[in-house]
Amino acid sequence: MKFNKLFKATTFGLLATALVACGNNSAKSESTTEAAKAEDKTIKVVASPAPHAEILEAAKPLLEKEGYKLDINIVNDYVTPNNIVYGGDADANYFQHTPYLDKFNKEHNQDLVSVGNVHIEPMAIYSKKYKSLKELPDNAVVYASTNPAEVGRFLSFFTKAGLIKLKDGVNPVTAGLSDIAENPKNIQIKTEIAPELLVSTYENNEGDAVIINSNFAIDAKLSPVKDSIALEDESSPYANLIAVKPADKDSAKIKALIKVLQSDEIRKFISEKYTDGSVIPAK
Repeated sequence: MKFNKLFKATTFGLLATALVACGNNSAKSESTTEAAKAEDKTIKVVASPAPHAEILEAAKPLLEKEGYKLDINIVNDYVTPNNIVYGGDADANYFQHTPYLDKFNKEHNQDLVSVGNVHIEPMAIYSKKYKSLKELPDNAVVYASTNPAEVGRFLSFFTKAGLIKLKDGVNPVTAGLSDIAENPKNIQIKTEIAPELLVSTYENNEGDAVIINSNFAIDAKLSPVKDSIALEDESSPYANLIAVKPADKDSAKIKALIKVLQSDEIRKFISEKYTDGSVIPAK
């Protein structure tokens, strides 16, 4: 009899413990699920400081209306953002254009994709010595970034100014320095300085001219329109885009992100904030 009572008591105790354990596990499971849902409503984007992060800040309240929290992480180089997204530590990045993304994917064995263009930053050439490209002397040294995907972009300034000619049949977008057929002034375009350091090169009055990406120029309070000696036109194919992993391109939050960034509200913000034309909404 005592044994039966003891057995029943022990069994009841084990059952109660099991029920408590199940309850705890259930609570943990529900907590994990709720956390996952909350996390899924957060969009993590890696971006350059200007104008990308500024545009994203303007998008925050619009995304909140869509039910999403925007988490902006600023990175000031052209390699880290793709690695972060590819590694799964962010949902998207916003800093690059298609020629760069294509080249980066190929060279780094990645497969990030664009989900849409947001804006164009017309690239510009700056000089403390000359007021136009035509004034550049023979053997002028022009510094440009180490970004190989933009060499054709650099060359377009000089082809349009009639200072150089490319070989017949060469695609201007993918052209390289070796594709120059005629260069009467022997203008030397040196692609040996990291893009984020070109503002310092200009400020230190190095070389005869410096080609600077507008995001770095804007961040340094330089106006691509007012302070440059040559400005890329609006027909540039180098629109800045939102890049994601292929598996995420159709996700609800990425669709919400690009919808907001391509909205009339953001286009208006870009046009009103960058009134000098240094940043233009993409078509």
